[in-house]
Amino acid sequence: MKLFLKSLCVGFVISILFTFVPFEGECKEISDSVFRVHILANSDSKQDQALKLKVRDAVIAHGETLLSDVHSKDEAMEIVSKNIDDFVSVAEQVVIDEGFDYEVTALIDKVWFDTRYYGDITMPSGVYDALRICIGKAQGKNWWCVMYPSLCLYAASDTDSLDKSLTAPQYRILSSDGKYEFRLKIVEVFSRVCSCFSD
Repeated sequence: MKLFLKSLCVGFVISILFTFVPFEGECKEISDSVFRVHILANSDSKQDQALKLKVRDAVIAHGETLLSDVHSKDEAMEIVSKNIDDFVSVAEQVVIDEGFDYEVTALIDKVWFDTRYYGDITMPSGVYDALRICIGKAQGKNWWCVMYPSLCLYAASDTDSLDKSLTAPQYRILSSDGKYEFRLKIVEVFSRVCSCFSD
């Protein structure tokens, strides 16, 4: 009887692994296909958080103009990299216009994101390439979005760009409406453990 129970447990673990591994692979491919933007406020004060959102609006508008005809993540990253000083200038102008004197810095970096929900879209956790914009001390709550494929115009229902840029299984994961919530949590824990070993 004990042997039977052990065999049952082993079989259960193996079956979970067989369903998890392909799912984790799809999530990794999503993170490899997406370019995000990450804006960090100076602090959590009301004024600094309001400033962050104004910087967000200006940065996203600038990004939408630059990336309107882009058809790949690599192309998007190259354009943003070549124009990174312009992104800083756009953000700095907002900071000045709002009466602050915070320094603004920007870089393209690999950034860890937890599983995030954006309207009807769920972005799996993992390490993503991202344009990171830091306002002042960058110690406040952050704001993020998907710069490529574009998902930053506050219209989560308009997911055509995601649908065209990802495979059908990947798109199903993003638009699953909570169907994969448990699996995504497992992927998040697994990815976080792996990232600890890779640091």
